[in-house]
Amino acid sequence: MEPSPGSGSSPGPSRVDQPYPPSEPPDQPPAAHAKPEQSSGDQPAGPGAAGEALAVLSSFGRRLLVLVPVYLAGAMGLSVGFVLFGLALYLGWRRVREEKERSLRVARQLLDDEERLTAKTLYMSHRELPAWVSFPDVEKAEWLNKMVAQVWPFLGQYMEKLLAETVAPAVRGSNPHLQTFTFTRVELGEKPLRILGVKVHTGQSKKQILLDLNISYVGDVQIDVEVKKYFCKAGVKGMQLHGILRVILEPLMGDLPIVGAVSMFFIRRPTLDINWTGMTNLLDIPGLSSLSDTMIMDSIAAFLVLPNRLLVPLVPDLQDVAQLRSPLPRGIVRIHLLAARGLSSKDKYVKGLIEGKSDPYALVRVGTQAFCSRVINEELNPQWGETYEVMVHEVPGQEIEVEVFDKDPDKDDFLGRMKLDVGKVLQAGVMDEWFPLQGGQGQVHLRLEWLSLLPDVEKLEQILQWNRGVSSRPEPPSAAILVVYLDRAQDLPLKKGNKEPNPMVQLSTQDVTQESKAVYSSNCPVWEQAFRFFLQDPRSQDLDVQVKDDSRALTLGALTLPLARLLTAPELTLDQWFQLSSSGPNSRLYMKLVMRLLYLDTSEVRFPAMPGTPGAWDLDESPRAGSSVDVPPRPCHTTPDSSFGTENVLRIHVLEAQDLIAKDRFLGGLVKGKSDPYVKLKLAGRSFRSRVVREDLNPRWNEVFEVIVTSIPGQELEVEVFDKDLDKDDFLGRCKVNLTTVLNSGFLDEWLTLEDVPSGRLHMRLERLTPRPTAAELEEVLQVNSLIQTQKSADLAAALLSVYLERAEDLPLRKGTKPPSPYATLAVGDTSHKTKTLPQTATPVWNESASFLIRKPNTEILELQVRGEGTGTLGSLSLPLSELLAADRLCLDRWFTLSNSQGQVLLRAQLGILVSQHSGVEAHSHSHSSSSLSELELWSGLPQVTSSAPELRQRLTHSDSSPEAPAGPLGQLKLTVWYHSEERKLVALIHGCRALRQNGRDPPDPYVSLLLLPDKNRGTKRKTSQKKRTLNPEFNERFEWELPLDEALRRRLDVSVKSSSSFMSRERDLLGKVQLDLAEIDLSQGAAQWYDLMEDKDKDKGSS
Repeated sequence: MEPSPGSGSSPGPSRVDQPYPPSEPPDQPPAAHAKPEQSSGDQPAGPGAAGEALAVLSSFGRRLLVLVPVYLAGAMGLSVGFVLFGLALYLGWRRVREEKERSLRVARQLLDDEERLTAKTLYMSHRELPAWVSFPDVEKAEWLNKMVAQVWPFLGQYMEKLLAETVAPAVRGSNPHLQTFTFTRVELGEKPLRILGVKVHTGQSKKQILLDLNISYVGDVQIDVEVKKYFCKAGVKGMQLHGILRVILEPLMGDLPIVGAVSMFFIRRPTLDINWTGMTNLLDIPGLSSLSDTMIMDSIAAFLVLPNRLLVPLVPDLQDVAQLRSPLPRGIVRIHLLAARGLSSKDKYVKGLIEGKSDPYALVRVGTQAFCSRVINEELNPQWGETYEVMVHEVPGQEIEVEVFDKDPDKDDFLGRMKLDVGKVLQAGVMDEWFPLQGGQGQVHLRLEWLSLLPDVEKLEQILQWNRGVSSRPEPPSAAILVVYLDRAQDLPLKKGNKEPNPMVQLSTQDVTQESKAVYSSNCPVWEQAFRFFLQDPRSQDLDVQVKDDSRALTLGALTLPLARLLTAPELTLDQWFQLSSSGPNSRLYMKLVMRLLYLDTSEVRFPAMPGTPGAWDLDESPRAGSSVDVPPRPCHTTPDSSFGTENVLRIHVLEAQDLIAKDRFLGGLVKGKSDPYVKLKLAGRSFRSRVVREDLNPRWNEVFEVIVTSIPGQELEVEVFDKDLDKDDFLGRCKVNLTTVLNSGFLDEWLTLEDVPSGRLHMRLERLTPRPTAAELEEVLQVNSLIQTQKSADLAAALLSVYLERAEDLPLRKGTKPPSPYATLAVGDTSHKTKTLPQTATPVWNESASFLIRKPNTEILELQVRGEGTGTLGSLSLPLSELLAADRLCLDRWFTLSNSQGQVLLRAQLGILVSQHSGVEAHSHSHSSSSLSELELWSGLPQVTSSAPELRQRLTHSDSSPEAPAGPLGQLKLTVWYHSEERKLVALIHGCRALRQNGRDPPDPYVSLLLLPDKNRGTKRKTSQKKRTLNPEFNERFEWELPLDEALRRRLDVSVKSSSSFMSRERDLLGKVQLDLAEIDLSQGAAQWYDLMEDKDKDKGSS
């Protein structure tokens, strides 16, 4: 096992390979010395022939057992690969096992006679000596080891009692499968913990004693557990633990026992090696061995490694126990990871003949806080420019460690490491240096800043102003820290059945959430935990507290606390009970909240005078990289990533189903009914639902849905069919469609078999619509959409709008000087998109995109609003999409000025027209008489026929009369009439009117009434919406009548344009009418036509 990074002062026991005295051969393993002693105890004094025969048989039996897996594999017909794999696992396990046992023997031998071995190894380097030899300020404490050896057996008795009476019942109660869990053996062994050196830190504080104990435990501990129900045994036999344990005796008092409490913790993660037994032998398999040790170390770190610590009060009613258990950090170190140079090349090509470069990244660690930089590809002198902030709890002791690696597909190569005690940063205030990398070549450039903690708000504005000029990636710089001491709660509500809850607490600030432990079966829990948060601007942030049951499903109480309250509190501290909302009447939470501002107090840094002053953010004439930002040139255009604008639109046509199963039952199941089916679709995070067709096992829906999709592989359209019921809908089947086929071919028309049901199939058509950056075909697309539009579906999309919002500048400040926390909303119609909120900046950079389905590009508008969190609107923009239609390639990419503000936004808006290549309208050239007419077929489902859509668009273009054609005295009406043969429906589309007659002083309020003669009842009457005060109304409304084609040919369509005569009257003014004999119209053409409005021959007025 590799020693911990900071174990330079650790003695030899933490190393596997120890030096040997000069009198012994260097190649002789230490196990050779112990082996005769062990064998002498095991071997009988006078072994006879029987003993030798037994030994031979035992050896032969063990070798025979090795062949058993081979025999079983052959008997079961398994491949020889299984045998080889099992053999490899066994050899790896045995190798790890032998290394652990050898390491334990070596460490025990060293600790048994440390002084003798130290005297014999004085010729070796200091790193192999105990700390009391290498460092004069580290003292040897052999007297303390004698005390520990004397106490060790009694400590073992206490541990056995603790595990048997406390831990075992808790384990049995945690899970019903562990009700037979028990400790069968608990022995700490004869090898006690040893303290190899003690260092006393003087001059830190007069109210505390600070000790660093270099501990080493190489024990023969044996702990066995058993779950009798499952015949499962496991345990530990032998363990090594090496590290530096800090012990703090505080506060010192004038009364006995002089010391108020003892705090203990590891400054750095100790090294651990465990020898498993029983079922846990599997953890010695290579790969699992390091994983298991890491998991155990994580558990230890959560309990005994900074910032966590163990507190043992020595006096009752000790004041500030929470402060002792989780004291405030000593300070904050802001680490600017700027660059590296001269790194070694690790990438090789052509089996090492060609030397490449490296793909370096850096790991930054301070205690348990770790950060990973981005990877810079193919570079030996990388520039990172990243900033991290870490909390420092102990000075001296904690170290800043930076490790540089080369990113590889398999295992990353090590390029070097540097370490620095944070005490040096505290002394210097600011360090900006190139640090050499140990274990490799090259240097790393760091700028380290020590931020002091201020208990008042005097310098808050100065800190915020400075932070706005600091380059900080990936997170903005912090202005303060918040420490929350979560103590206890009272009178939380009970769960259902008056059961005690298992409360835990979630604390959140902005986008950071932390959770407490769960306290089981208590409505008055005690947590005694501390949580720490970085704050960008404490004036506008809130602390959100949620008390929940450990299942997270039941909320026991909530609290939202504006952190601005702390700014007015004494010493930025609140220590009180807080009433919980959405909880019981007496439910409350006791917390102590402490805020501290982060202040960089150094003469090397000059705060800027005014935010808007040119060059105000520069530290000097040539500012240091990473500490401030040069103002970059203002971009003229956006820089979206390559995936922007690559979306397609999937048009899903749910047609019909057949042979669905019947789920409805009547009279207690004696009478079998049918089903009321509907379809649910799920794709790309969206869901759609069709209408319900009553009492039909072969329903026809004929509904169209549209969704924006990307080209990500593996997407599926999930389709489910249900029977609508009053209580719970019954399942009628499901199927899935892989979108790869549709996205590649562009069209799919299939009957899909429903799965998980005895019968049923579903007919669907799917078409990929690719946006085109040209407006030449827009009118034709609108006409085609109006024809294939179904009555039950929403309007079909004619275009796709893609918007990329990059940044904003010069946003108005709050109260004149405070920058806002801006976010933006993009909306088209009822669809909207909200960006992330950026804290405290007048120049936000969002880099976000959104897409919208556009049904009427000529009339729709893109609405943009920039708002500040808690401050309202900062500016808005309305961009008519008609401007995009007139732009080159239907795209605008520039700065836009916001209304009601001096701010500007940089965005890219591009429109793509959705042209259907499979509109499915086929015109059949059959001869017909006045009583017969060829039928057309909608959505024929023949993907190989692609000429129908261009033919239809050509007919639409040539049949539509010219807009400049002279209108009659009463005006004109634009109308499309055609027959939908597949649905057996007559369809009429009212597009609009032009040049209507004005009878009075004011323009009319026109609407269109349709009547299918000779019937004049309400069943055949249709009416559009009413348009206010216009002579050229646009309706674009669709109407349908269900009737056979031969019946439609015997009808006349009466279309009247009317206007309201007065508010109180039911009378309507007739502006003109058109009457069409459907037998004289080619209903297969589906072409729009302008018709002259005529006077009514019978009467001039009509009723609604």
